[in-house]
Amino acid sequence: MKTLIILKKTIVLIFILSFLTSCAQNAALLGPIYTYGSTGSALQTGLTYGSNKVITKVTGKSAGDNVKEILEPNTNDDALRKLLKARINKARKQLNLKK
Repeated sequence: MKTLIILKKTIVLIFILSFLTSCAQNAALLGPIYTYGSTGSALQTGLTYGSNKVITKVTGKSAGDNVKEILEPNTNDDALRKLLKARINKARKQLNLKK
């Protein structure tokens, strides 16, 4: 009996997944819908959806892509760090300060 129920659920799940594979464009609406369901605030949901659309329109990238780009280490950061460290050491020597 339990195996029959599990088999039915599995078949229904496979059918639903195969039926919904082409609706990836509409998946962008799932985030705001989830926000509305968890907070119950239509204003917050609209603000989230609208700000994501504006960010995508202005930058050409989604908000997630922008966050990934910000968090990636930049090779120029190392060069800047070395330059600043050298200048700090030079200033300390001129002021007769040590670490």
